[in-house]
Parts: sequence; structure tokens; C-alpha cells
Amino acid sequence: MTLTFSLNEARRVALAAQGFARAPRGAIRHRQLLAQVQALGVVQIDSVNALVRSHYLPAFSRLGHYDRELLDDLAWGRPARRALFEYWGHEASLLPLELYPLMRWRMRRAARGQGIYQQLARFGEERRDVIQRVLGAVREQGALGAGALSTREERAGPWWDWSAEKHALEWLFAAGEVTVAGRRGFERLYDLPERVIPPAILDQPDLPEDEAQRRLLLRAAEALGVATERDLRDYYRLDSDDCRARLAELVEEGALQPVRVDGWRQATYCPGEVRVPRKVRASALLSPFDSLVWERARTERLFDFRYRLEIYTPRHKRQYGYYVLPFLHDERLAARVDLRAERAQDRLAVHALHEEQQGLSEAGIQALAGNLQSMAAWLGLGEVVVTCGNAGTARLRGCLAGS
Repeated sequence: MTLTFSLNEARRVALAAQGFARAPRGAIRHRQLLAQVQALGVVQIDSVNALVRSHYLPAFSRLGHYDRELLDDLAWGRPARRALFEYWGHEASLLPLELYPLMRWRMRRAARGQGIYQQLARFGEERRDVIQRVLGAVREQGALGAGALSTREERAGPWWDWSAEKHALEWLFAAGEVTVAGRRGFERLYDLPERVIPPAILDQPDLPEDEAQRRLLLRAAEALGVATERDLRDYYRLDSDDCRARLAELVEEGALQPVRVDGWRQATYCPGEVRVPRKVRASALLSPFDSLVWERARTERLFDFRYRLEIYTPRHKRQYGYYVLPFLHDERLAARVDLRAERAQDRLAVHALHEEQQGLSEAGIQALAGNLQSMAAWLGLGEVVVTCGNAGTARLRGCLAGS
């Protein structure tokens, strides 16, 4: 008999899989932080710094106050401490080191011009001279950024207005011939994998593509809890044909089981034994790039919450704001908060608060105020200031003033 979940049960399963079911105890150290990233399986990186770089936010949403240098250590620190690496997981991402062998098939495809930006593939075909020159410079000089290699005189512009050397480094990175050794500010520093990835990981034999893809799908299923084929495919950005084939194999061998979710038309799956929590009590502000909400169709299906980024939308056309964080409370995405870390004024600014149709209860408003104050303290900001007059902000101001 096929297992059936109500929508509320599916939400709780998803929230538990994403790390919201258990409150952390005690101070957060490297071990707890790494365990959280391993459970998620991938953390997206984005350059927008309106609040804080997005890769720091998922751990804060789940664990609360932690030292951001702990994540820096795990991603770019001393070799003995390093436990994460950068690659194209779900977009540009931090991934646990144990997933490095599962990404080699993608690196091989990238080297053949498959699965990467078309312009990068074309560059790989046409500019082997630059690629070899840049690889030689990295081999001889150690970790280098694109700026140290550029031979162009004019300043680089938007995303694809890169120097030839930057194109070469990105091609080499996608193909696995260099990796990220560290960052200078937000600039990547590239080095040879053998100088960054531990030998115990790097020396593992290559996995066949189908086996690596099966393992990635299982990691996605464990991180999502309950998911459609599209949800699973999107988590590590697998091709649809690959995903369908591997999914059928996993179901046949019993590693994934088909389930039904009330109101969902799509075929749905979950891994092994599934425990449905009786209640998920977490309240959290979520990064726009959080793995709970990054697949927008899933977010609508699971939470009845239509969410779109408006960062690149002209200001007068924005509906909710520039950098809008969903607010999770009482197992719902109950509100949207447009936030900015205004460091010159030493404040966390709430530029807009939009409650969903059901609204926030008094407990919800208090929880939001608490989350905002915790975030301000975590970011080293002296106060939370509400700068808008939207409905609900009077209650939020009252909670902030009374705490």
C-alpha cells in the first residue's frame, strides 16, 4: 500500500529533513555546524551582501547565533579543519567534502563542453592557449585570483564581461582542473585540487556516472524528506533524462519509495523509513537562497507561498522589496520581511513587512521580533529599526520596544 501524507504531514517531514525540528543545545562549534551542512548536502553561495552573504544564513536559521568564522574555517581554512569545498552543486555552492567524488562526472562533462554555460563551453574550444597559460600560472605560483592574471587594460564589467583569464579560470574550475583554495573578500582564489582536497578524498576512484547520480538523488531525498521528481532533480541540478533513469532504479531497488501527498498531482517519493514529527516549533528568517524555498514550484505546493526574487526588478515594480526573507513560523511561511544591514548606522533595518493572508498571531509577531533581535546581535548591529508603515509594523514596533 502506498504511504499517504496530508499536506500538513508533508510540511513537517520536509521541515524536519531540512533541520528545523530540533533546537540546538549549547554553543555552536565546528562539529555542530558541519553536521548541519552535511544534513543539507549543499549550501548556495550568492554575491549579494545586503544583509550578509547568503551562505551564512541557513545555519543561522537552523542553529541560531554562531561565529561565521567557523564556516570560513570549514570552507577555506587550514587543511586539517577544512571539510567543505566549492563547486556547482545547486548553482555555486559549498558542499561536504565527501561529495567531491560524486561531482567528478559533472567535471568530466564540463571538460567536454557539456552541462556548463554555453559561452564557457565555446571558450574552452576556442581558447585552449589561454586555458593552458592560466593553468600553468596556477601550478607555478599557487592560489591566484582572476585579478592577478588579467592582461586586459579596461576594467571588467557585468557577469559575462570577464577577462580571458577569468573565463579560463571558470572553465578550469568547472572541469575540476582547479578548485577554490580560499577567498579574498568575495574573490575566489584558485589552486590545483591536489593542494586543496585531502588525498583521502581526491584519490578515491572515479564513480560511474549512474552511481554518482543515484547517490546525489538519495542525498537530495534525505535533505528534502518528501519530494517530486522535479524537486529531487533541482536539488543538485541534474539533467531530466539522468534523473528519471536513476529515480526508476532507486525505486526498483527500494532505496526510495513512492508516496502520495494530498493535493499534489505529481508522483512523489521519500527515502526509506519516514517519521512524521507531531509538531515543528521552529521560527526562522530564511535566506532567499535557502534550500527550503529555492525551488519555487515546491514552495508554492508545500506552503501555498508564491516567492520570487525582486533584486533585479526595477524599484517601482517591486511588490515586496529588494532583499526579502520569508519568515517561517508555526509550520507556515507566514510573512515576508525586506531587511538590510545598515552598518554605517549600526542597525538592522526592516524596510517592509508583508504578512500572508492568515496573518501573524501575537505569538508570531513576538517570534519575529525575537528573530530580528537575534539576527542583529549575530551581525554585530546595535538595534532593529522598522522604517516602513505597512500593516502589522505597529505590533512589531511594540514587541521590539517592549523586549
